[in-house]
Amino acid sequence: MGRAVARQARERGARGAKTEGGGIRRFFTWRKLLGTFFGLCLLAMGAFYVVYLLVPVPSANAQATMQSNVYRYSNGKILARTGEINREIVGLDKIPDDVEKAFVAAENKTFYQDSGVDFVGTARGVLNTLRGQGKQGGSTITQQYVKNYYLDQDQTVSRKLKELVISLKVDQRMSKDDILAGYMNTSYYGRGAYGIQAAARAYYGVDAEKLTVSQGAYLAALLQAPNQYDWAIASPTGRKLATERWNYVLDNMVEEGWLDRSKRAGQKFAVPQKPKAAPGMEGQTGYLVAAAKQEMVRQGISEEDIDAGGWNITLNIDEKRQKKLVKAVDEQLEDRLDRKNNKVDATVQAGATSVDPKTGSVVALYGGAGATEHWMSNATRRDYQPASTFKPLVFASALENGATTQDGDEIGLNTLYDGTSRRPVEGSDTPFGPENEDNRSYGPVTVQQGMNKSINSVFAQMIVDADPSKVKKTALALGMKDDESFVEQPAMSLGTMGASTWDMAGVYATLDNHGKKVTPTIVKSAEHKDRTFERVEPPVGERVISRESADTVTHALTGVVRNGSGHEANTSAYQAAGKTGTSENNKSAWFAGYTPELTTVVALFGEDADKGRQVTLTGTANSGRANGGGFPARIWADYTLGALGGGSDARFDLDLAETAPPEPTETESPTEEPTETESPTDEPTETESPTEEPTETESPTEEPTATRTPPTPPTRTPTDDPTEGETGGNSGGDTGGDGGDGGVTGDPGGGDTGGDLKPPKP
Repeated sequence: MGRAVARQARERGARGAKTEGGGIRRFFTWRKLLGTFFGLCLLAMGAFYVVYLLVPVPSANAQATMQSNVYRYSNGKILARTGEINREIVGLDKIPDDVEKAFVAAENKTFYQDSGVDFVGTARGVLNTLRGQGKQGGSTITQQYVKNYYLDQDQTVSRKLKELVISLKVDQRMSKDDILAGYMNTSYYGRGAYGIQAAARAYYGVDAEKLTVSQGAYLAALLQAPNQYDWAIASPTGRKLATERWNYVLDNMVEEGWLDRSKRAGQKFAVPQKPKAAPGMEGQTGYLVAAAKQEMVRQGISEEDIDAGGWNITLNIDEKRQKKLVKAVDEQLEDRLDRKNNKVDATVQAGATSVDPKTGSVVALYGGAGATEHWMSNATRRDYQPASTFKPLVFASALENGATTQDGDEIGLNTLYDGTSRRPVEGSDTPFGPENEDNRSYGPVTVQQGMNKSINSVFAQMIVDADPSKVKKTALALGMKDDESFVEQPAMSLGTMGASTWDMAGVYATLDNHGKKVTPTIVKSAEHKDRTFERVEPPVGERVISRESADTVTHALTGVVRNGSGHEANTSAYQAAGKTGTSENNKSAWFAGYTPELTTVVALFGEDADKGRQVTLTGTANSGRANGGGFPARIWADYTLGALGGGSDARFDLDLAETAPPEPTETESPTEEPTETESPTDEPTETESPTEEPTETESPTEEPTATRTPPTPPTRTPTDDPTEGETGGNSGGDTGGDGGDGGVTGDPGGGDTGGDLKPPKP
């Protein structure tokens, strides 16, 4: 009986399950699923049709009534007003046919056949907007014209849907030629240029009707990323991408039958002219405005949005300190140059960046003689080597990572190194034996002595001991920028990568701030009624190296100022730390220094602008070598004294590593033997004597400055001509440099005599 009941129960359960499964299958049939899908599609189409009917083609956007941008000093005083739109409308009859086709080939090959929209690309853009992935490509020329002329640059779903609807209507109402002309005349090309005519003038100095196919292809390529692809300010990567985009445009023209293969094969990249400052941007104003724009772009505001106007931008620039910096450059350098009659003087460029290490604020900046005469800012350019100003970073990395010598001794200020010139480094797979200045050998020296004299052989071995890859990691953490010249090998110890005064000011400010990352910041605030400016990276961030490491480096650099190559910056008016640097063939000369309250980096660059190459500074103001301990150190000292109001009692609060010796008192005599020479110059001149015995041919660092207290006389003759080890001696060849400092590592100008570098790279 029990078994029969159980069997009946199982049969009832099976029938119930079968009935339930059948019910689900009956509910989710393919026919019903397809019906639901098509129903939703019809609803979507109906909704889109309603939107199509409701969304009108608006009148032109507000660019016709563009507002000015107002730039102010930190005290609120107006520095400059900008914002007048640079545009001149031209018809297609004024634009060469192959230039028109270049724009179509670059952006929308199906332009002449499509209905004005790219549904797939727009859907992808909407989806990416919903995901918060920002601006996406994929729009047709018609859609981009609609966005430029009728709408705005906001990345919202509603704006993208409006763009889609209006584009369909515009494509029905306007001819393709009119749409293309509108697109070319409303697009933003960078350099403040709106439209093809303004772009032709800004980049090639010709009217649009005179553009060649190569020039047109570049301008068409430029629209994808105006700031990144502008040849004058692009990074090496940006230039590579711009060239690839240019080739892409020309290849598409061939594919579409708009350009003969033979003519395509003969095309050469049309390098644009250097940018020129707009009226009102004379003097330092143009450099300050450009630096502010660059920072806002880095923080996520498009250049197009900035140039559209309506911004009230307050800078961190201190008006009084800015004037002090300009005055210091004028009195310590410009007044001594004869730019008209001296060929060397005519090539000298000066740049400087001054930062408050506690806040990251850029309080003063010197970009050059004037933005209307030399548009590229010497404060932010990265195409010159920082030379021996990099050596403290080698030491910082060694301290931070507990590095030891080849004998197993922990690296500190008292660690002994062999200062023999051309001594081959030990423990490296890459042979390297840099020459010290004048091929001078020192024998055993402490790290402090090596820093004071900037002895190449000391830091070449130290970077091997510390591991070049770890040194580079430390340098990047401190604020240097990576590029193809930043190669992990022993020659890196001589500062063979590219850097700007802006970069190095951030690095040294981080050391000044006890190892907490300082990112130079020129924009204090930026306000707009329709947009917001939010900083992505804080001016002062987390600790990137320990306080002990940073403070021990500072301790070492105070010795450089007291007793070494930076003695021109020494005065009883303030306590200072710093490092000099002079690069290959004396093409750049640096002084990077700081007090407890202010960090400033000053550099001189030799630039033959007409030939686009770097040249030597030797002979500047008829004074021999223009090393870092000369003009840059004197500019730094004169400015710092004025910026600190005549001096400061502030002292470095140092927490030193256990290996560091006690800090000497102000009256203590130097503890080292005479600093006969700092590390080598890239190219010792035959007439130059060792710097411990000043000669008539030596750079004029012995001249006292009239505007500050002369340095306290040391008990021995200090080095006066610190070219810091930028010669490389016998190790050119495979590394491409450090013979004569060899330029950027890998440059064919390396070897025993160095040679001219390639054209400057921003």
